[in-house]
Amino acid sequence: MPVRMLAVHCPDWPTLAAGTGPEVPAAVVEANRVVTVTAAARAAGVLPGLRRRDAQGRCPELRLLAADPDRDARAFEPVVAAVETVVPGVEVTRPGDCLVPVRGAARYFGAEALVVAQIRGAVAAVAGDCRIGIADGPFAAGLAGRLGETVPAGASACFLAGLPVELVDRPELAGLLRRLGLPTLGAFAALPAAQVVDRFGPDGALVHRLAQGDDERLPEPRMVPPDLTVATELDPPADTVEAVVFTARRLAEDCHAKLLAAGLACARVAIEAETENGERLRRVWRHDGPLTAAAITDRIRWQLDGWLSAAALASEASRAAPPGTGHGPGASGGGHGPTAGVTWIRVVPEDLLAADGRQLGLWGEPGAADGRVRRALDRVQGLLGPDAVLTAEVRGGRDPATAVRLVPWGEPRGPRDATEADRAGAPWPGRLPAPAPATVLAEPRRAQLLDAAGEPVIVSGRTVATGAPAWLAVDGRPPVRVTGWAGPWPADERWWEPSGRRRARFQLTTEDGDARLLFVEGGRWWWEASYG
Repeated sequence: MPVRMLAVHCPDWPTLAAGTGPEVPAAVVEANRVVTVTAAARAAGVLPGLRRRDAQGRCPELRLLAADPDRDARAFEPVVAAVETVVPGVEVTRPGDCLVPVRGAARYFGAEALVVAQIRGAVAAVAGDCRIGIADGPFAAGLAGRLGETVPAGASACFLAGLPVELVDRPELAGLLRRLGLPTLGAFAALPAAQVVDRFGPDGALVHRLAQGDDERLPEPRMVPPDLTVATELDPPADTVEAVVFTARRLAEDCHAKLLAAGLACARVAIEAETENGERLRRVWRHDGPLTAAAITDRIRWQLDGWLSAAALASEASRAAPPGTGHGPGASGGGHGPTAGVTWIRVVPEDLLAADGRQLGLWGEPGAADGRVRRALDRVQGLLGPDAVLTAEVRGGRDPATAVRLVPWGEPRGPRDATEADRAGAPWPGRLPAPAPATVLAEPRRAQLLDAAGEPVIVSGRTVATGAPAWLAVDGRPPVRVTGWAGPWPADERWWEPSGRRRARFQLTTEDGDARLLFVEGGRWWWEASYG
């Protein structure tokens, strides 16, 4: 028999997660189409599925919100936690909707109606009003939650019979059923099961069983993450970073110990602080790999140093400002840092992953040299700050200076920070062939390229050179004979903007043994990189 389930549905959740109430006409837009609207927007004729321009035409004062599933999931977490205070074993189907078995809770509280009242009160304290429904099986319960109905046991098939087929969340199947004259779940459920399998396949057979109220799937309760947050109170409040160094080390060690006890590590940590004036500060630090206790300590110190230094600078600027400028003592606003001493510090591990503990080899640890290098870099970075140690990362681009980016040690590298063209794997027209230059000049230097007759080499608009390069002069030095060359390689960048650049590049070797990369722009030659 299907499990008796209770469903909690928060209407128009993405708009609520974005901080917009139902009384404000607003819509969440993704791929230029409306996906969710508030009650006020729905009353103005804005419906999901409309194009953005059509929605704005129906409601000119419509507020457009960007779709953000991560934001929706984070905002829904307090709702799930509130439901778990009444009944454990919550299964989140999507941000705004969750399910929980209700049979045991109904025996505990005495009736299903009492469970509904308890959950409604718990959810109202964190997210306002919600709809709650009960039915047999997750599918019927989810639809009952959207309608806010309690379906008697054994009556799920009758409840589903009059509902439209679009509620199965399979647009192609729903459209086909409507074209076949089967607009409701009851009409589809009345078909013989064998013919449904032949015509619609296994997925259609699954929807057919759901439409008949036959949903034997057991709920999949979410794993409640352990509480790994560590916090401490500072008394007296701290207004200098020296006052919190010891506390930062202790917090980091406590946080790391909690992670180890749970068999976990974290690649991201959120640092939160609260001041005497009630200000709340939060910053998230991400690391390319598991964070050690020392790395967490450094990030707490760096962040508090940044906040407290900003506060000190703002205070000095306030005292130095002349009267009447609006920046003196007592002026509203202020700098970007706190306006009072820090009284609370919290460290919240995020982006959890399994700790990669392993047995060391009998004849030494594999990769021991790499480990020593990493520890040395971590130490230097801890002493000098997060931007003191930089590593090179090769990226896409046509310009040798932009094809390499310097990334702070420990920061994420690769696809997370890659350009759009890199993510798509697209080629770069005009990119230099291998090998890449060994040295890229900070500022290109003037050069002169001549042919055998001593005339300047010019590259036409069709990227054709007027002559073969024979002599090269750089930095005002005497010309040197060219022994080999390749090019030109055109690069027409951002031609649709006034700031666009049109260049052509040459690779040249000279009789003095140098190999250089030159480009011509606006009729002038420039030396920008060397291969030796």
